[in-house]
Amino acid sequence: MSHHHINYLEIPVKDMTKTKTFFNRVFGWQFQDYGPQYSCFLDVGITGGFFESGNVFTTEKGAPLIVLYSSSLEKSQSSVIENGGRISKPIFKFPGGRRFQFLDTNGNEYAVWSE
Repeated sequence: MSHHHINYLEIPVKDMTKTKTFFNRVFGWQFQDYGPQYSCFLDVGITGGFFESGNVFTTEKGAPLIVLYSSSLEKSQSSVIENGGRISKPIFKFPGGRRFQFLDTNGNEYAVWSE
């Protein structure tokens, strides 16, 4: 077994305040700020944070896809829309379950899956 594993994830965002508000309202995330341009997300399954940047990531640009889990896919999709996110791929089936992909308020692309 390898002694190397993914330990931390840093995600670029254009607007820290909008990002924290979006992820708190949609997924219930909490944050610890380290200055105005960096914020760690807490207890979300992996340790990491958001940092301010002018860049965005999407699968169309070849970026890795960050996939979140939800026990209620339809509720999560509705919440994304209600809080200013845009659906880039509506709910579809894939081997192992169903998922949708969305753009957050920065234009970054994520996916949410469920069984």
